[in-house]
Amino acid sequence: MTSVITGDIIDSRKQKSKDWVTSLREILAPFGETPLQWEIYRGDEFQIEIKNPEEALLAAILIKAHLKALKLDARMSIGIGNKTHDAEKVSESNGSAFIHSGELFETLKKLKVSLALRTGDTVIDERMNLMIQLALTFMDNWPAQSAEFVAIAIENPSLSQEELAPKLGIKRAAVSRRQKRAQFDLVLNLDRYFRTQIKQLATL
Repeated sequence: MTSVITGDIIDSRKQKSKDWVTSLREILAPFGETPLQWEIYRGDEFQIEIKNPEEALLAAILIKAHLKALKLDARMSIGIGNKTHDAEKVSESNGSAFIHSGELFETLKKLKVSLALRTGDTVIDERMNLMIQLALTFMDNWPAQSAEFVAIAIENPSLSQEELAPKLGIKRAAVSRRQKRAQFDLVLNLDRYFRTQIKQLATL
């Protein structure tokens, strides 16, 4: 079982500067080698294979947080399933994870959501997508400072608020305020629940 995130930058053509392309490359670089594990194509679309499906939702939230910190955003679909063809480019690989991600991505504009999931299990999909939609009510509206906090906190899960403060260039008391404003505890709870669902899916 693997997972695939397919995405595009929202309103990329309205951006005056093309610096976001460089920023997107920097955001995706930690996920592995390009074009084997991630790829940017058609100018503003991207695809990433997250080999451990339990990491897929947090990876998508991390990408969103990095983009929101730059006052950008992305539409993303997460597909979970198998991989039947391993190509040199992630966009040319195949399997149910790729099909789920690609087909769902085509519906995101119509659904008017910026993040959704498809595993092929209708019960898990319905439950998780409802929870993701509820989380998007605040994630879609993260100001840049909240989004920056989320990105740094996800990338440094073992650091205390005191240790996060210098990374954010703020005092410890302000870290707590940003954590609350970003509803970060809810994000972590959503991620924990998602992981239990994927473990359950793996045993079916």
